[in-house]
Amino acid sequence: MSRRILVTSALPYANGAIHLGHLVEYIQTDIWVRFQKMRGHECWYACADDTHGTPIMLRAEKEGITPEQLIARVWHEHKRDFDGFLIGFDHYGSTNSEETRAHAHAIYARLKAAGLIEVRAIEQFYDPVKQMFLPDRFIKGECPKCHAKDQYGDACEVCGAAYQPTELIEPYSAVSGAKPVRKTSDHYFFRLSDPQLAGFLRDWTRPPRVQEEAANKLREWLDAGLTDWDISRDAPYFGFEIPDAPGKYFYVWLDAPIGYLGSFQALATREGLDFDAYWDAERAAAEGTEVYHFIGKDILYFHALFWPAMLHYAGLRTPTGVFCHGFLTVNGQKMSKSRGTFITAESYLRHLNPEWLRYYFAAKLTPTLEDIDLNLEDFVARVNSDLVGKFVNIASRAAGFITKRFDGRLGSLPAHDTPLPALQAAAEAIAAHYEAREYGKALREIMALADLANQYVDQHKPWEMAKQPDREAELHQVCTVAINTFRLLTLYLKPVLPRLATQVEAFLNIPPLTWADAGQLLTEHLIQPYQHLMTRVDPKAVEAMLADNRESLVPPPAPVRHGEHQQHGVVTKAAEPSALPPAQPAEGVISIDDFAKIDLRVARIVAAEHVAGADKLLRLTLDLGGERRTVFAGIKSTYAPESLVGRLTVMVANLAPRKMKFGLSEGMVLAASDERGGPFLLAPDSGAEPGMRVK
Repeated sequence: MSRRILVTSALPYANGAIHLGHLVEYIQTDIWVRFQKMRGHECWYACADDTHGTPIMLRAEKEGITPEQLIARVWHEHKRDFDGFLIGFDHYGSTNSEETRAHAHAIYARLKAAGLIEVRAIEQFYDPVKQMFLPDRFIKGECPKCHAKDQYGDACEVCGAAYQPTELIEPYSAVSGAKPVRKTSDHYFFRLSDPQLAGFLRDWTRPPRVQEEAANKLREWLDAGLTDWDISRDAPYFGFEIPDAPGKYFYVWLDAPIGYLGSFQALATREGLDFDAYWDAERAAAEGTEVYHFIGKDILYFHALFWPAMLHYAGLRTPTGVFCHGFLTVNGQKMSKSRGTFITAESYLRHLNPEWLRYYFAAKLTPTLEDIDLNLEDFVARVNSDLVGKFVNIASRAAGFITKRFDGRLGSLPAHDTPLPALQAAAEAIAAHYEAREYGKALREIMALADLANQYVDQHKPWEMAKQPDREAELHQVCTVAINTFRLLTLYLKPVLPRLATQVEAFLNIPPLTWADAGQLLTEHLIQPYQHLMTRVDPKAVEAMLADNRESLVPPPAPVRHGEHQQHGVVTKAAEPSALPPAQPAEGVISIDDFAKIDLRVARIVAAEHVAGADKLLRLTLDLGGERRTVFAGIKSTYAPESLVGRLTVMVANLAPRKMKFGLSEGMVLAASDERGGPFLLAPDSGAEPGMRVK
């Protein structure tokens, strides 16, 4: 029975490049969508750039362009990268669309009519330097629940708790670094604390709509009690203005998921689809349409609490399922710009085949919330072994004989003793794995079948048969079997390797493969001459990709000049003895090239603490604009740890890490001192942001 399915992925924010961490989700989603289409189901994949909010406004202002110009440019960059990785969106739009605006207005009006919108005056943080109210994500401080440092103003990335920004401990503005002040403003709230919503959500947040692990986390949040959700922001703000509320705008997290509706609305208009059959609650229930969201575990709260509550009480259907996945690590660690493992999609595509990564991710993916690791050594070995050594090798071992000896035409098949029945019988089991998002299991089974196919070729040795004229008919049959195994394996791998599958379809001279084709075999069929389908991964190409993404080299530290003290973590300038003779012109002089070797970066101190057993050191955690570093600095005599949190300073970012008895120090902060006192940390001027390079 054919199903009607709408699938979405989380909307990437239009304020940065697509990287391999993002692609875990889009590749996972794309594989599932392609599989559903191969099964003959009507399956649509809609997504969009998430384009509203203060970060977009501030970045556009910094670049001297309008927000609309910024999001248009980033849309093309994102679409280019998704196309490069063969992500087959049926529609890829933008939340800054009239379709999304119309749905946001309609949902808001319905929630208001249901008595679930409330206006109340609140105290809100205001940046006295930038003269603007601060959105939640531009306020940082200590989590009021678990006391993790440097957390955003809406939710804690450590414990997952949601809260109001005014609940943060020791808050600071992420825009200017200033301590925010409180001002009163009227805000619009979605009454998520209403008892009827809690009852609905307790029932809704159960498997199979969400995974068991997700259900457990959602139950914790529900048990702790939900708070009303602030869905408005004050001007200046880039977004949709709230109807009948001049100067008030919908918070980006309200209209971002509504972007799923907006994107599908544009798709429905283009394709002549019935929008209400998918999104109207009564119609969807009557017609059995399905809606699935693929998301990262960091946005579970929004997608499994706010979003279904909004939809349900606006008279719309809720998702059939919310599929949550974990994060990506590279070589067992968080992605790192200094190590070159914060890999952008664009840089990967300059060096490597996108289907290699699609295969590797699929081999690691499960339907759980577990993180997956891109081990680059294993990546090279697995792709070369599985895709080239096992899969493509089958065609290369048999196709030449078909072309040269039999005019490119397949022959008949033996009645017995071939791996073909086993390969055909596996179709439903592999399909069940894809359906359940057990891609790793699916690929293990497919590679086991590839082993069977290769064993058959090894056993019959067509290269030896070709030397024996009396075995011509047998050679023809063996090669026909091999080509049929290759076709079946291609069919099973097609959701993962769509471009390669298209090349194989052209080589085999067949229509696009569907899952139903597993029941058919090719005999007396003309194929095209074989052309090489896939090369091996060159480890040098992987190294070149890492070099592209490595922000700075890590040279050995320069020798300490006369008159300087050096500790790992801080450089301090000592007083110059007045009796010293003047230096010769060449002494102490460096070239601009020498200076360029030093990678100085603006960093924010997000945590500072005493080091047990150290008289002079403080352990600093530094934020370099998305990357964290630990530095041990000899500034304990001047600063109390709590006075440093939130401050901007300057660090040497490409100093070789040093192993100390207290831990690994990953850089050096700059400070000044002489006989009059110190060390005193250097601080950049207002407007500097973490990660900026000092030149």
